[in-house]
Amino acid sequence: MSVVFQRPYQFVPPDRNPLWPWLIQRLRIVDRYLKRKDGVVGYECRNLDRVRQSAQRGDGILWAPNHCRYADPLVLGWPSRELGIHVHAMASWHLFNEGAFDRFAIRKMGGFSIHREGTDRQALESAIDILVDTKRPLVLFPEGTTSRTNDLIIPLLDGVSFIARTAARRRAKSGSGDVMIFPVGIKYLCIDKIDDWAKDQLSRLERSFGWKHPPENSIPKRTIRLSETILALHEIRCFGESSSGDTSQRRAVLIQHLLSHCESVLQIQPSDRDVASGDLHTWQRSVLDRVRQIRSAVASKYFAEHYPSPPCSKLVACVDDADLAQEQLSTPDDYLGKDVVTDTRIVESIQLMQESLFGKSDASLPLKAVVEFGEPIPVPSERAPRGEEDPLMGQLRERLTNLVGKLSHEARKWSD
Repeated sequence: MSVVFQRPYQFVPPDRNPLWPWLIQRLRIVDRYLKRKDGVVGYECRNLDRVRQSAQRGDGILWAPNHCRYADPLVLGWPSRELGIHVHAMASWHLFNEGAFDRFAIRKMGGFSIHREGTDRQALESAIDILVDTKRPLVLFPEGTTSRTNDLIIPLLDGVSFIARTAARRRAKSGSGDVMIFPVGIKYLCIDKIDDWAKDQLSRLERSFGWKHPPENSIPKRTIRLSETILALHEIRCFGESSSGDTSQRRAVLIQHLLSHCESVLQIQPSDRDVASGDLHTWQRSVLDRVRQIRSAVASKYFAEHYPSPPCSKLVACVDDADLAQEQLSTPDDYLGKDVVTDTRIVESIQLMQESLFGKSDASLPLKAVVEFGEPIPVPSERAPRGEEDPLMGQLRERLTNLVGKLSHEARKWSD
């Protein structure tokens, strides 16, 4: 559940005491946690000299990584260790509500909260201040949410530009120096061959649908078949029957139905954008904007009604449907195509289905994280132009896309 119903939002500020992150790194707590919870057992950091040189110049440093797994923030603890520095990172408010330990650990590692369902001036000011005083790099995930697709980038949030440009303006005014954005590519690679793991996990998923005898198909075909089965089940719930034809079109229709229904329940002005046509990037951006608007409306209505307990079932259903729409957006139909399928894409697809059906994925397959820093982007102090794409975000998107695309070729190509 992405919207927090336990209590209204309260900003969690960054803890600037260096003792806790030093101790956590010293005891290798991050390493043990990543191995146990996410199966990430090794790492490789590349181009750290670029960050060192920028830090030596006294730049305000912003790391802008892709965000494909929940493990990403902790994985960035490894380049921090190699560089001998600590970082601050903006984290969604709901992560601070997963439990007392998570709340404590995220804050002590340098995390601070952002209210995704509303305007959070305290979070923005904290992020700007971190870039201005340059004591630690700031980590912002420009995609704003976990994409679950390691080889693709979803539309970026303009808030990254606002934070970076405002900090650059303040630094220029005081003569303090520059602000630099570092595109950071994170790629997870399978250490061992995945055949046995994939067959076992696929068999478990198939049995959950009552399929006693697994089909005699290749691993990619079994994975695609299960994904299409889950899509059909969602269609039956929403429309009373499953559809046929192009799965991309079917997902688009399902997403439109889910979002339109939520907008109707919440009395949000319906979007006039047709999700089944037009530019892919524009459509993805539209879907993500509508998901955020639904979550914001749910949070506003819930806390305006004096915290009913349990929360209204209609509000919970709207959050679930918005989350499902975003999940469907993270399921590209050509991801397992014959000419592009890799072992890591199969693993991602299986784990996404497990998260969707069971709430968590199997993390027994050992992974290695590659963290590569791209060429830094100088941040201009001028405000972004109105009525057109911010050239800073266009440059960041291009470099991050190229970096992730390059890393994608390091995965093993699948061959039956």
